[in-house]
Amino acid sequence: MPEFLTLHEIVKKAKQNLDQGSWDYLVGGAETESALRRNRAGVESWLFKPRILNDVTHVQCATELLGSPLRIPILMPPIGSIQVFEESGAVGVARAVQEFGILQILSSACLPSFEEVAVQVPGPRIYQLYLVGDQAWMDDIIARAIAAGYTGFCLTADTQTYSRRERDMLKRYVPMSGRVAGGGDFNAQAAMSWETVAHIKETFDIPLVIKGVGVAEDARRCVEAGVDVVYVSNHGGRQLDHTRACIDVLPEVVQAVDGAAPIVVDGGFMRGADVVKALCLGATAVGMGRLEGLAMAAGGEDVLLQALHILEHEIRTTMALAGVSSLAQLGPELLTREAPLAPPHVLSAFPFLAEGY
Repeated sequence: MPEFLTLHEIVKKAKQNLDQGSWDYLVGGAETESALRRNRAGVESWLFKPRILNDVTHVQCATELLGSPLRIPILMPPIGSIQVFEESGAVGVARAVQEFGILQILSSACLPSFEEVAVQVPGPRIYQLYLVGDQAWMDDIIARAIAAGYTGFCLTADTQTYSRRERDMLKRYVPMSGRVAGGGDFNAQAAMSWETVAHIKETFDIPLVIKGVGVAEDARRCVEAGVDVVYVSNHGGRQLDHTRACIDVLPEVVQAVDGAAPIVVDGGFMRGADVVKALCLGATAVGMGRLEGLAMAAGGEDVLLQALHILEHEIRTTMALAGVSSLAQLGPELLTREAPLAPPHVLSAFPFLAEGY
């Protein structure tokens, strides 16, 4: 029998393993953390309207993104400094992801380097870059990523500057965020523009992901600019505070994109049922960064692999009990909205933690 049968147990083990600074860095957000709580509140406010007497003997939940098959519609997103939570860092995530059969977006704030990860774990992977240099510096990194076999390139657009994360500041905790590959000035992120997007599309033959989309207008502009994947995110509530829940942004982005590009979303998604809700609202795949960090902190790649198996079980169970047997049958008609039962918080997806389990 596996050591962990539930995600609850994985989260509990992660908290036991991490010091207070690393734990707060993982679960915390910006300033008042309202964006963090709203992400979870949004997910919890969507409820299922299940159908009955449909044959759900065989539930299919596989899909693909940028030509890469996904065993379940989940990505391991570019959570920075994963090596803080477990020493194998990005390589451990890469191994678990490859064995299970989904896709990793590797953050440039992770160790080892993107080229070393590609050598140790060859295969499809997206590289996310924080700009800490000029255009020539960026072009060199993109060319090297293509040469290393990366199948997609991601720019995070909602990190124009590093936010005020008061949970960390109160303890004088200094995280590794900002210490990205190649050193340099993190403030170069502030100069990123639509011209940057146009330059990448004109110069390089690699699918481009723009992460940090929060309104329909920017989603529409992504499509006009030829962006290959529109990624809805508010950085897990860790950048601009007082933003909408990402799941609530999703419907307007889906309408604006109108099928022209796949849509990825993250922000508050912690369980298989959460993933199914996002798929009902039009997402192609869901990023689960905090859960990635929690699983790695609980025991590295083996525990992350077990977490993915649990998520797969939760997704299949949710779909079957909702009366659908394929992703194509998921739609907004399966959802309705009500106020959450209790005040949501970053770990309210795991209520038994409060009861000592």
